[in-house]
Amino acid sequence: RIQILFEVNMSLFENDISYDVPEWMTSEHMTGTTIMAVEFADGVVFGADSRTSTGTYVANRVTDKLTQVSDKIYCCRSGSAADTQAIADYVKFYLDLHENETNDEPSVEIASKMFQLLCYNNRDHLSASIICAGWDKVKGGQVYCLPLGGMCVRMPFAIGGSGSTYIYGHCDNTYKEGMSEEECLKFVSDAVALAMHRDGSSGGMIRLAVLTKDGCKRMNIPGNQLPTFWSK
Repeated sequence: RIQILFEVNMSLFENDISYDVPEWMTSEHMTGTTIMAVEFADGVVFGADSRTSTGTYVANRVTDKLTQVSDKIYCCRSGSAADTQAIADYVKFYLDLHENETNDEPSVEIASKMFQLLCYNNRDHLSASIICAGWDKVKGGQVYCLPLGGMCVRMPFAIGGSGSTYIYGHCDNTYKEGMSEEECLKFVSDAVALAMHRDGSSGGMIRLAVLTKDGCKRMNIPGNQLPTFWSK
């Protein structure tokens, strides 16, 4: 009898998946998000918020969206959490193969082209927007922007994710060539904080990283210490 009741209840559930099931339980995990990277003389500075949402529900408030794919190459992920994690894992695997075959560190451009190949060839099936940033001995610090669809463009700075739509004007007005590491850190932290204030899908804390020939230095700004831009 219990088995019969279970089968009847399951058939009702399968016929109408939305029946008495909250929207956040069936929505995809999205890193819908604010990501950013900027080049400076000695390398790159990049950062992101830490909110992962499932529909309107915040599934994780301390996500790390800055993913290492090689010793001196990172990517900033936005879009579907599952899609971007899978892409980053593939790129890390192929970069390891490339390094073993050539006995040399991969360039940032090669990494960006691997991201482009995966994103473009699977553009109809993936929701992934990537910023590839790193340092190599040929071109120094580099930032490559890969928006939805798989286009790949090197830029002096790049922003992405749902929160980026709120800060294009701020970034265009604030960015200047030849910024120091400290100026770049302030540029990134201020921009991400502004986006987090306006965008409901961005939030949590700010994760920052400085990547140079000496390696990567990570830092965090907790949610109660974010930059503010109004009178208290």
